[in-house]
Amino acid sequence: MTVNQTAQHAIGHIQINHVFKNYGAHTALQDISLDIPAGSVTVIIGPSGSGKSTLLRTINHLERVDGGFIQIDDEFIGYRKEGNKLYELKERDILKQRKSVGYVFQNFNLFPHLNVLQNIIEAPLAHKKLNKDQAILKANQLLGLVGLREKAEAWPKQLSGGQQQRVAIARALALDPKVILFDEPTSALDPELVGEVLSVIKNLAKLGTTMVIVTHEIGFAREVADHVVFMDQGKIIEQGNVQQMLENPKEERTKNFLSRVL
Repeated sequence: MTVNQTAQHAIGHIQINHVFKNYGAHTALQDISLDIPAGSVTVIIGPSGSGKSTLLRTINHLERVDGGFIQIDDEFIGYRKEGNKLYELKERDILKQRKSVGYVFQNFNLFPHLNVLQNIIEAPLAHKKLNKDQAILKANQLLGLVGLREKAEAWPKQLSGGQQQRVAIARALALDPKVILFDEPTSALDPELVGEVLSVIKNLAKLGTTMVIVTHEIGFAREVADHVVFMDQGKIIEQGNVQQMLENPKEERTKNFLSRVL
């Protein structure tokens, strides 16, 4: 294996170390530690309000942590370290870090005043990563990847929810992120549109980008996950491989949750 190949496979290692997050008197995350290997697909499941989306948002510092820290490839997210202390980065430096962490929201969050192509090229141009011709070429390649090459000139309001979410995935890929975070990517979709989005994510899972997916789609988790994490009340209750977690969980809370959703 060449040096470049080795480096490529080492990109996107997430380490979550004793993370706490509070909203006033409510503790949303309680002492969360998780090691997510580069190139793996981790699926987080659990009841509503268990802290899944909050945890996802801390990984790219959309939510600042109140204790502990998160690293991607040994770089502190949202902070710099001096001696034994962490100091929060300035907003412009946090934005630079976010270039390497793609985020796909529940509700698509496409810019309504930009067409599909413009939505995808906006970030690479804003960050001066590509010139316009390069950005357009890449955007068309990404639209091909998500099966929407013919929709480049369409406006978001002309697309179905499933198509909008597929454009959002293409947009998240436009900056070549080390990590892609998916926050319940199918929860806002009509049931008949869920499959087309999950199919795109399954194909992405084969490309070797580190992916963390919060979802209620247990069948989908069974197909794509390397690792499944069950959360409840802000804590990780249990984690393991697909077979262990979905077919032979140890904890009663995990068993009770799965009995209701399977």
